[in-house]
Amino acid sequence: MKEGLWEETLDKIRESMPENEFSSWFGRLVFGKEEDGKITLYVPSAFVRDRFETTYKGQIEKVLGSLSDDSYSISFEIKKNAQNQQIVKKSEEKPKTEPSNPTPEPKTQKATKASADDLMFNPAYTFESFIPGDNSSFAYSACMAIAKNPGSAYNPCLLYGGVGLGKTHLIQSIGNYIRKNTKLKVVYVTAENFTNEYIQSLNDKNPQQFKNKYRKVSVLLIDDIHFLQKKEGIQNELFNTFNDLYDTGRQIVFTCDRPVEELKDISDRLRSRFERGLNIDLLPPNYETRVAILRKKCEEKNVEFSNEVIEYIASNISSNVRALESCLTKLIAYSELLHKDISLETAKEQLRHIISSNNDTSGLSIDLIVKVVASYFGVTPADIKGKNKNQSVVLPRQIAMYLCRKMTDFSTTEIGTEFGGKNHTTVMYNVQKIEARLKSSEKEINTLIEKLESQIKLESKK
Repeated sequence: MKEGLWEETLDKIRESMPENEFSSWFGRLVFGKEEDGKITLYVPSAFVRDRFETTYKGQIEKVLGSLSDDSYSISFEIKKNAQNQQIVKKSEEKPKTEPSNPTPEPKTQKATKASADDLMFNPAYTFESFIPGDNSSFAYSACMAIAKNPGSAYNPCLLYGGVGLGKTHLIQSIGNYIRKNTKLKVVYVTAENFTNEYIQSLNDKNPQQFKNKYRKVSVLLIDDIHFLQKKEGIQNELFNTFNDLYDTGRQIVFTCDRPVEELKDISDRLRSRFERGLNIDLLPPNYETRVAILRKKCEEKNVEFSNEVIEYIASNISSNVRALESCLTKLIAYSELLHKDISLETAKEQLRHIISSNNDTSGLSIDLIVKVVASYFGVTPADIKGKNKNQSVVLPRQIAMYLCRKMTDFSTTEIGTEFGGKNHTTVMYNVQKIEARLKSSEKEINTLIEKLESQIKLESKK
């Protein structure tokens, strides 16, 4: 790279955007090295890296290309305490005629505020980067409708489902979309941080400041409301905040790891508020969606894996998207650090512990499986294990037997003993009934089984 090209590139980019945006982001970017047209830039964290990859990478490469006859590609590397002192210094320079102790301008205050707002949102969480499948298309469409017209038909909205199914991605996509396309005030907060801020406001004897922050917004996004269980004080505050926003037509979106009716130690009046609007269940992604997600992630990370490697991961990780990403991250790191291609055999070897952990059922018992199935269908474990032949119990019993056979090492005789002394033949008959429906590609039963498996695994780790 010719001398001065990088500085010239930064100057050109600085001219194309507000000074506060440039100093806020490019002040955290440091030139690392250049080898054969590949430029490595240092950033202090994964958050900043993701911001540059999704927002500024293309712009940097375009400006470099316009200033040089050579072609350059950009990559970002995390390096703690990375900070562009030259940019920081330049942005802080004052005209010579300015007094030595000038009064801070409003522009500086705005820059600080904008930076704080950015920190609430992950720029990678957008509707474009979300892969909707049969498990999530309803939630995706509803969130998109909310983002385009907040405070109208779907208010409030609650997204619920297990870990790693995309709840945070979707709720932040709403916020990122509204912030990009409107001037509405949007606040995203986890229920834990909402609680901590409330407690701090009481300690500071300034609860009004807390109320103003959350009651003067146009859109309020609260993640993980299950954290509010057993916290009476913050439940009361959220109830009042909810009423204030809802009564004035402002949008509220929540996420939770379970249906509202399964929340414990939540006041009835707050529960009724959660149930008032649209409640949407996010299910584990099916095989086709898992493959699509993996390919999209590879595209975003600019890596290529063979179809057999992608299909191997998708076939063995069915519980959530986070586990899929974990597999990709490990394979990418292995390939980059050791400069090796990823074969199917290599993938199996490197991912054996992740896949084994994801599919670990060592903590499972028949009682746990029956309990989860009974809870889902609204019957009792005694109904499932008993002799009741009502249609409302037959299907849950068949599914419970099938899952016991699939997810544990118990024999059909042992399973039959636990199910009220039923014999081996009866258990096999019920298991085969479910297997036949699964082989027929009946969409509803396949989705249901995957959801129950995920819930059982989740419960077994508690």
